[in-house]
Amino acid sequence: MEFNYETVQIIQQKAIDLVFEAGPIILKATVLLLIGRWLIKFLLRQMNKGLIRYEIDPSLATFFKSFLSAILWVVLLIAVATTLGMQMTSFVAILGAAGLAVGLALQGSLSNFAGGVLILVFKPFRVGDTIEAQGTLGSVESIDILYTKIRNFDNRVVTVPNGALANNSIVNLSQKPTRRVEMSVGVAYGTDLKKTRQVILNTLKKDERIHADPEPVVKFIGFGDSSLDLTVRCWADAADLWPVYWDNMEALKEAFEANDIEIPFPQRDVNHYYPEGKKE
Repeated sequence: MEFNYETVQIIQQKAIDLVFEAGPIILKATVLLLIGRWLIKFLLRQMNKGLIRYEIDPSLATFFKSFLSAILWVVLLIAVATTLGMQMTSFVAILGAAGLAVGLALQGSLSNFAGGVLILVFKPFRVGDTIEAQGTLGSVESIDILYTKIRNFDNRVVTVPNGALANNSIVNLSQKPTRRVEMSVGVAYGTDLKKTRQVILNTLKKDERIHADPEPVVKFIGFGDSSLDLTVRCWADAADLWPVYWDNMEALKEAFEANDIEIPFPQRDVNHYYPEGKKE
């Protein structure tokens, strides 16, 4: 097929007409998208300030911001599509069909959304709590629409689906203000247990972080291979749990050494038997 000069002119003229016809619409849609994007960010910032001003629970604040952001973006995309000439009835029909398909494909996401709502309603944990769930132990950083972010103590962030959290066991280590500190110690066979118990209790009394009520206890729990095993239990503020444990384990070692209480180590007695009393 050969193109003559007149054909080229016709194509050029149609292209120019298309640009003049569609250009303003595309420009209008682009401006609307940019303004809408800025407006969404502005509204989210204002909402964040309001949540902080009224001291809304951080867990709810994160969820509300995520939910509002999703709704505003859907409204903006509908407005842009309408500006480009798509009929609202057609758009709604397409959106409904797409919503059904997406809903079937994203059943897990819907379950996560419902799980997030349940978490916010029943509050098994909040932002900032230390929890153990789904094999993860750490501090809750945020509760979003679909996922909860947990920061491990080695500074790794684990993203856990809300559905899994809402339908499984959760251990909240921050819900109560006090925690029990439990230490295990062993002393050599032949050690006076009453003396050992008193030395341990005297050592614990020196730590002001340990609560007097409930009072610390020291109990003999069994005969080890090389030691008499005792468990030491005391109560402290939740924030002081590990410092109390570490400091007092070291303090108990020093107290045992100062009071001549032997800390055993694994050992074996080996006996040689010779036939007919013959020794080599």
